Amino acid sequence: MAESGGETSLSQLADSSGLPLPTIHRIIRTLVGDGYVRQLPSRRYALGPRLIGLGDKAAQMLGTWARPHLSRLVDALGETANLAMLDGDKVVYVAQVPSPHAMRMFTEVGRRVLPHSAGVGKALLSQLEEDEALATVDRTGMPAATDRTITDPKAFAVELRRIRERGYAIDDGEQELGVRCVAAPVEGAPSRVAVSVSGPDRRVTWDFVKRAAPLVQEAARALAADLTQRH
Repeated sequence: MAESGGETSLSQLADSSGLPLPTIHRIIRTLVGDGYVRQLPSRRYALGPRLIGLGDKAAQMLGTWARPHLSRLVDALGETANLAMLDGDKVVYVAQVPSPHAMRMFTEVGRRVLPHSAGVGKALLSQLEEDEALATVDRTGMPAATDRTITDPKAFAVELRRIRERGYAIDDGEQELGVRCVAAPVEGAPSRVAVSVSGPDRRVTWDFVKRAAPLVQEAARALAADLTQRH
């Protein structure tokens, strides 16, 4: 139902799942009764409000599982480590381990940002097919958060190809001036998530980026294996 845009018909659910229509009807009736699905006036079915709490709980669990991996990054690099996931067309931060430095990058857990200007957002969109990624930023728009933000779809497509080739994304003051971020997608995980390390650009220099990138990628691989095992 989510993959079809949040609402669908019983016959479409039967076709996509391969289950008989009577079985689909019984399942949907149970989900409607529990609040996970709601019936629309058109007699189609949509995702229900009870999924919000379920999604929040799942995000909390994901953050708990990711915390040891983020802590190891902070221990190794001394900068703030984040975990973010794609939630619809936006990016939501679901976990963070802060840097021990007094001056550090701080992003509130639960904050939602547009994907085109954030390192984690670019890493997440790099996991999609190019057409799907560009359709996402077309829906959200590409406003300039700073004068460094990529706002042209063609230039953004080139950036996504570069990320796929090297395996990590860089936010060079594109979300917030003076902040640099290295992010890697958690490939093969049950959901689309990304890991990042970020901090003031006077500490997160280009030499730092070169040293941090393989460590962030390794953390992403370790988290992917951990999540797959738990799944």
